Amino acid sequence: MTAGHGVEELVRHFQAQGDDYNAILVEALADRLAEAGAEYLHAEARRLWGYGRDEQLSKEDLLHERYRGIRPAPGYPAQPDHTEKLTLFELLRAEESTGIRLTESCAMWPASSVSGLYFAHPQARYFAVGSLGRDQIEDYARRKGQSVPETERWLGPCLGYEPGD
Repeated sequence: MTAGHGVEELVRHFQAQGDDYNAILVEALADRLAEAGAEYLHAEARRLWGYGRDEQLSKEDLLHERYRGIRPAPGYPAQPDHTEKLTLFELLRAEESTGIRLTESCAMWPASSVSGLYFAHPQARYFAVGSLGRDQIEDYARRKGQSVPETERWLGPCLGYEPGD
């Protein structure tokens, strides 16, 4: 989901006029709109899948995620590996269907874009991945078909050791 098409040009327009306030505002609004769109699609999925058909959630309920299911996203604490976006984009043909592309660091462009997965299980909860040991990185690298240094580079903030030690 994106709300970013055209944002970069509009921001440049405001910056060229020396209007940093509106440039920042456009970026912030586009980011919030993309997140709101993802939240809307999650609500639609809950209704279509049947388990959220009778939801009567207040704004407070939505803010505190008092609904069944989660929508984790690559690059966030429960799924810290940004390279999983490559798989997601390939499976969904996301670039062709949305115009969103991935940079070499797996950031989405345009910037005001979001991706993620929906899990409907009533016990699904967010969590943060803790420090990863060398054995976990070696196993994960093998399963992904990556070298250990490449996997260490992508998951650097999660490493519980110093690479090369």
